[in-house]
Amino acid sequence: MHLSPLLALACAAGTASAGYTLQDNYDHTNFFSEFDFFTAPDPTQGFVTYVSAAVANSSGIAGYVAATPNNVVYLGVDHTTMNPSGGRSSVRVTSSKSYTKGLFIADIAHMPASTCGLWPAFWTVGPNWPASGEIDVIEGVNADTTDTITLHTASGCTMTNTGALSSSSLSNGDCNAGNAGTGCGFTTQDTQGYGSGFNTVGGGVYAMEWTSSAIQVFFFPRNAIPADITSGSPDPTSWSTPVARFSGSGCDIDSHFMNHNIVFDTTFCGQWAGQVWSSSSCASLASSCDAYVGANPSAFSEAYWAVNSVKVYQSSNTKRGMMAKPFLA
Repeated sequence: MHLSPLLALACAAGTASAGYTLQDNYDHTNFFSEFDFFTAPDPTQGFVTYVSAAVANSSGIAGYVAATPNNVVYLGVDHTTMNPSGGRSSVRVTSSKSYTKGLFIADIAHMPASTCGLWPAFWTVGPNWPASGEIDVIEGVNADTTDTITLHTASGCTMTNTGALSSSSLSNGDCNAGNAGTGCGFTTQDTQGYGSGFNTVGGGVYAMEWTSSAIQVFFFPRNAIPADITSGSPDPTSWSTPVARFSGSGCDIDSHFMNHNIVFDTTFCGQWAGQVWSSSSCASLASSCDAYVGANPSAFSEAYWAVNSVKVYQSSNTKRGMMAKPFLA
């Protein structure tokens, strides 16, 4: 895979339809000027070293990759180093801008494959966790083949399943369960929506609509993306049933979810993938998750995100232009 020069160009935002106006469009023209690289220790205690923009650039862990019809945003991991000290190198990027409510549409060509040791996620999160909430749109661990969609927030927020696919199950309604570490989550059944199955069908689109009355997530495989999304005029009222829908009188969404940044990351092991290692199908591969990740770099050659775009729409008529800067000089 050839990395093209890591240079962002100018872009503008502003398309409206069905009550939603395009506010921000993150793609190969501006992604790395609008997202920041996280380099602190992993809060989930993963076997990972999150690298800076400079290291990601020089090592090819992140960049723009030539693809048809446009370049894509590549967010990968180190898959060549044996037994890296302190954890395998990866990237975690966070949008500079935060949002309260809106329609978030991510067109993703590839996500980290269903691989033992991995814990990838696409999510949004607010400050002073968990007080401002967290919305996990795409998440799973190890050899999972289906997506888990979870909310985390402060106490006093209980959600119900009203209007989601019948195949999806809300396993717990308390979004502060486990002091917010567990949260309230949907398990899903569509193998095209996560990991290797997602990649086999060429990826697709995840859309998360966040309003005062509900937070709902839709998934469309590549061959079934609604025309209104493709045309830039999304109308969620015309779409099929969401794969997850959180609502109900038990949670004041406006007071529990606010000022969220958008995040992509791939970590290893840690508090979820590592914790369930011994009870998973991966246990036969190594005595521990960390040991397996350290000794098997080639296993992670497919542990990358290839993102066509992330578009954020707001229910207003305000249009805002922006000028992107180079990722690195």
